[in-house]
Amino acid sequence: MKDEISRVLTLVEEGKIDKEKASELISILQGKDQPEIVTIKKEALYGTKMLKVRVTSEQGDNVNVNLPINLVKAVLKVGTNIAEKIPEAEKYVKDINVDLLIEAIENELDGEIVNITSANGDKVYVVIE
Repeated sequence: MKDEISRVLTLVEEGKIDKEKASELISILQGKDQPEIVTIKKEALYGTKMLKVRVTSEQGDNVNVNLPINLVKAVLKVGTNIAEKIPEAEKYVKDINVDLLIEAIENELDGEIVNITSANGDKVYVVIE
């Protein structure tokens, strides 16, 4: 890089380029050796998160569910509308505030969401990580 900058300065001395152009060229040359900064959109990172549901019971009945957060968001939007139209399912979704859940996802809620231990020792954990 020193040789290239010397050539630019020589071009200035010879009157072949002006100081402004030399300054621009030197800045470009100095930037060439700088590591390239890679930016990753925040939403792209959050989109790789998983909603994890863990249920463990004293009787050994265990549940482990891992769902991509983008899938959860899509299912919440579409699934609730469908479930509301099915008489048998309507009672299960009528009290769920889906907009609040979607807002939490869009605001990139992270970490433990639910942590329940029942009187008989059953445990339920819901986490986004």
